[in-house]
Amino acid sequence: MLILLRPGPTRAAALVFGMLAGLLCSACQPKRELQLSGKTMGTTYHIKVVAGLLTSGADIQRQIDTRLAAINKSMSTYDPSSEISRFNAIQSTAESFSPSDDFLTVLRVAATLHRLTDGAWDGTLDPLVNLWGFGRKGAVNQIPNDIEILQALSHVGFDRIRLDPSGRIGKTDPAVTLDLASIAKGYGVDEIARLLGEKGFSDFLVEIGGEVYARGLRKDGKPWRVGINRPDRKATFNDVYRAIPLTNRAMATSGDYRIFIQIADHFYSHIIDPRTGRPVVNGVVSATVVAANCTVADGLATALMVMGPEKGVALVNRQPSVECLIVVRKPDGTLMDYPSSGFVIN
Repeated sequence: MLILLRPGPTRAAALVFGMLAGLLCSACQPKRELQLSGKTMGTTYHIKVVAGLLTSGADIQRQIDTRLAAINKSMSTYDPSSEISRFNAIQSTAESFSPSDDFLTVLRVAATLHRLTDGAWDGTLDPLVNLWGFGRKGAVNQIPNDIEILQALSHVGFDRIRLDPSGRIGKTDPAVTLDLASIAKGYGVDEIARLLGEKGFSDFLVEIGGEVYARGLRKDGKPWRVGINRPDRKATFNDVYRAIPLTNRAMATSGDYRIFIQIADHFYSHIIDPRTGRPVVNGVVSATVVAANCTVADGLATALMVMGPEKGVALVNRQPSVECLIVVRKPDGTLMDYPSSGFVIN
């Protein structure tokens, strides 16, 4: 006997299934702005993601935290078991090891920045960072003397790092040590942006310790806007000096107004000039760089603090798709802007 199946329930089931599929499709959902935050690399992160209503923020945050923990495990000088600590502990020019992809990638960017800036950015300032009280050895209560500075300088120079074609790394000076803090946060920003992109998100803002990458647009369809903090030791974190529209670009700012030491009546910035071994005293209080990725922007902002406004802006103007704003405090206390040719100020 031929049995004819009624089409009604089947069509109804298909309709219900289709409705559910439509609801689950993130592209079809009404949008909301997920706001995620946490701690990493001795600072905090804040992330905004334009996502569908059913997107799990907890799941995204778990993946973000896992990725950031891996990066921190690679490049934290405060973790004695990290890759950078392992490298710093090497005491022979004959010794080498194969780093992780994260560590090798950052080292290669570091080598490029060192060459590009004629040594104004240098990832081997670790002995000077500690000597001046900005590192893992803690604060100091007196200015290092000339002999101490010269001794530390004798083991500074990124050209003392050996990057073998095989991917292994080593030293040409057993006493050289690394501190990649000035680009590690930027690399973390880039990696979280890559993670979110791979998950299918096209509109988000990633910030770690003030370094930022923006992709796409805000929930209201307008460009993301990122503020540059007023470069003053008394300024609050939400005191905006300049506001920058940012889309599919990274932005990093370096300054002398957040991390510093005071000895007697003098303030000393954590930005150290690799040529002198001393904190910079060129009047630059802030340097902001906009670039395609945050690793480069982060390191270049530090270098511009050392180079000063004229040489710094000239360098940036020679780089494709890179812009900057260098702020100098004049002797009378007023601030003067030195923007690159294509820097957009609001």
